[in-house]
Amino acid sequence: MKREERKEYYLFSPFLRIFHWLMVAAIVVLSVTGLLITKPPTMLFTEPTYSPLLMNLIRNIHFVAAFAFCAGFIGRVYGFIINRGDRLFPHFWSLMYYRDAIEVARHYMFLKFSHKPFLRNPLARAAYAGLYGMVAVEVLTGFAMYYMTEPNALGGIMFGWVNRILGGEYMAHVVHHYMAWVIILFAIGHFYLVVRSEFMEGEAEVSSMFAGSKLLRHTPADARDVE
Repeated sequence: MKREERKEYYLFSPFLRIFHWLMVAAIVVLSVTGLLITKPPTMLFTEPTYSPLLMNLIRNIHFVAAFAFCAGFIGRVYGFIINRGDRLFPHFWSLMYYRDAIEVARHYMFLKFSHKPFLRNPLARAAYAGLYGMVAVEVLTGFAMYYMTEPNALGGIMFGWVNRILGGEYMAHVVHHYMAWVIILFAIGHFYLVVRSEFMEGEAEVSSMFAGSKLLRHTPADARDVE
């Protein structure tokens, strides 16, 4: 029997893990309902009054999922405050960061057999930081449209400036729609890379989002970020 020594690295707080899966569920619901809102299905086989009622239900589900997503994001911010493993962001000020990022990119393009082991590799750090920016755009444009039913109410005052900057509510809708597609493409790439990392590179990317820790046989290059 082969004996193997592994070291545990605690990364993700319960706040990050719980709200990560809440945000995953919310993104799925938001994507499906958002596509239906953009291009409502034609219900030729139903009572004519039923289609508007169904569309109203879909919109309400979209809005509830949006508020759930924001709640999950706030929970992640709290995890960011209390746990070092929740804030593995890019070290843009370090030359080594860019060298490591190029090494990982070459590996992903099949130009290099492997790359240095990381708790969270440089490209992933940059991708997650970019995701937070995309989420901010979606939240701002979404609430800017949602609260325009009462422009003079508190919500309209808080988010109405987004419509003015973008040149109107229609442009806010356009930005919201295409940014949603960017997030969907990010989610597809994210799913592929974490599964690849879990099974091909032994980085425990998937299992750590359930357990919170990574049990690794190697010493990651960025271990000091959580130790």
